[in-house]
Amino acid sequence: MRIRTLALAATACLTLGGGLLVASLDKETRGLLLTLPTDRDVLMWSSDQRDAAFRALDRLPVLAKASRVSPSPTPRALPPGAPLEIPGIDAFMADQRSAGIVIIHDGKLRFERYGLDFDAVGRWTSFSVAKSFTSTLVGAAILDGFIKSLDDTVSHYIPDLRGSVYDGVTIRHLLTMSSGARWNEDYEDPTADVARFNNATPDEGVDATVSYMRTLQRAHSAGTVWHYNTGETNLVGVLVSAAVGKPLAQYLQERIWHPAGMESEATWLLGKTGHEIAGCCIQAATRDYARMGLFVLDNGAVGGKQIVPADWFAQATTKQFEIGEPGRGYGFQWWTYDDGSVAAQGIFGQGIFIDRARKLVIATNANWPRASLGPQPAQRQAFYHQVQALIDAEAATTASSGTQR
Repeated sequence: MRIRTLALAATACLTLGGGLLVASLDKETRGLLLTLPTDRDVLMWSSDQRDAAFRALDRLPVLAKASRVSPSPTPRALPPGAPLEIPGIDAFMADQRSAGIVIIHDGKLRFERYGLDFDAVGRWTSFSVAKSFTSTLVGAAILDGFIKSLDDTVSHYIPDLRGSVYDGVTIRHLLTMSSGARWNEDYEDPTADVARFNNATPDEGVDATVSYMRTLQRAHSAGTVWHYNTGETNLVGVLVSAAVGKPLAQYLQERIWHPAGMESEATWLLGKTGHEIAGCCIQAATRDYARMGLFVLDNGAVGGKQIVPADWFAQATTKQFEIGEPGRGYGFQWWTYDDGSVAAQGIFGQGIFIDRARKLVIATNANWPRASLGPQPAQRQAFYHQVQALIDAEAATTASSGTQR
């Protein structure tokens, strides 16, 4: 994901307004201005620049424009549970460069801690965690009658894709990242598609994502090979907006944010042609990322009313494709585990881990030293297992106590 930066414009603002302007801004915006990147590539930013930007990407229109998503009028309560004692948590958060961790078990808030001077009321960027929100909006659009079937062709909803590699590609293919289009998602390669497509000049009158994606070539037959492709989630977002006839952020607000009881305002960054970047870039509170996990545990039902089809999450969070890692797979923009757990994941340490069997949700925000490489991914995976083991030990103790009575 790439962010447009206009450092000279921001510097001019600082010069013209001086200290009074900076002093009048919230701490997130002040931090961003003081460390504003001059490189257009987020992967080239320093750790300090990312620390400031990940909590404030939506603060300056010269940096990135964003649509706003209002808080739910009926926030979902997170009643406190018994504090979960996690051995080694301080070292883990330091190694992860954690901004926030929220753990909910059986509907109760068991653990909440923040780092990097972040807090419960701030918004942290999602990166690819947004993909799981976008796929859920497909389910909502199906229930609402705007999308007939996952086997509809993509070009039926996005006519500008006709005559491209996406002829014959279905919504299901996009959701499972199996379109067969040739794509390079190497975050450390500046010539990769994922580095270029947000910066490419769109064809006149054509959505920026569509303009780039229709130039791709075919690598495999559709539906045969899984290959991770952020651009295709952006296409899913364009498709949903076209189908429902409204901006993606508005539909998110109506069908997820308000019904699921999200407590805080969120934002969604916009691309060059004004469309939400569906494969990335929701800004939200860590607690609300955790509430998304609860929404999944509830199978997308709120107050007895389905927001997505009753079987949606059963499909979306079930392995649809192998990804070359034992015990892992990919669903509808969700990473699956063979034990039934599922996760939304974003670069630099963003995540929502959901364990149905244990009624467990772990939401994490962070600023890893590298986008997806290094020891941090394995450390986070070990942390998930550690929390699962702690929950199991509690259950065993409770069962043992009940037997002894």
